[in-house]
Amino acid sequence: MNALDTVTQYAVQYGMQAVVALGIFAAGAMASRWAGNFAQQSLERQTLDPPVRMLLVRIVKIVVLLFTSVIALDTLGVPIAPLVAGIGVAGVGIGLALQGVLSNVMAGLSIIFTKPYKVGEHISLLGEHGDVVMVDIFSTTLKHPDCSRVIIPNRKIIGEILHNFGTIRQIHLTVDVAYKTDLNQALAIVQDIITTHPHVLKDPAPSIGVSNLGHPAVTIAVEPWTPVLHYIPTHGEINKAIIERFRASHIEFPTPVMTTTV
Repeated sequence: MNALDTVTQYAVQYGMQAVVALGIFAAGAMASRWAGNFAQQSLERQTLDPPVRMLLVRIVKIVVLLFTSVIALDTLGVPIAPLVAGIGVAGVGIGLALQGVLSNVMAGLSIIFTKPYKVGEHISLLGEHGDVVMVDIFSTTLKHPDCSRVIIPNRKIIGEILHNFGTIRQIHLTVDVAYKTDLNQALAIVQDIITTHPHVLKDPAPSIGVSNLGHPAVTIAVEPWTPVLHYIPTHGEINKAIIERFRASHIEFPTPVMTTTV
């Protein structure tokens, strides 16, 4: 029997099985995509966080794809039991090699289900801070105030001290005025600026008062609350408004004291 006869024999013997197996693989891929879309549409009607929905959709796709792959391999005559055993042994080795990845996954699941923070909240941890824009099973993505993105592996987050500001932040401002200033007038101006600003919240109530009697100035502390989204622009707008209103009302700012050492 020459090589051509051997190829022909194998083609006749296994050709149809291969075609059927490829058809099952293709059908499995389409079924996986359809099942994922169906799961996505079904879960969107549930009160689930986006990361949880994403995880469940991925699980559905993988299960359908694995099921159809097993059927396709069985059609080709591949023994399933030894294959499963081999996959198990390989899985142990892969698991050891991917400990960091698996740690991220387990930490991601913990974050998703315990919800120490949510998308849209402002958090601070590991020397970084920003608005949470995405949480998945591998990492958490923050949007920094300078518009850069900080991607933190989930395993770095679990067990660390985390400061969750929520969806609102308190602005901390101080303004120095001269000792001869009518403090009631100055405080009234600041109060008017704060209460009329569109992005300053009424609840929690802002805090305004004299915080320090120093040299050469009286310090007024201004601490309003604003949504995280408006924190930076509101901070600047209030500063600008205070300077303009104080100048218009002839409220003096103390001249900085300069010390010269010879």
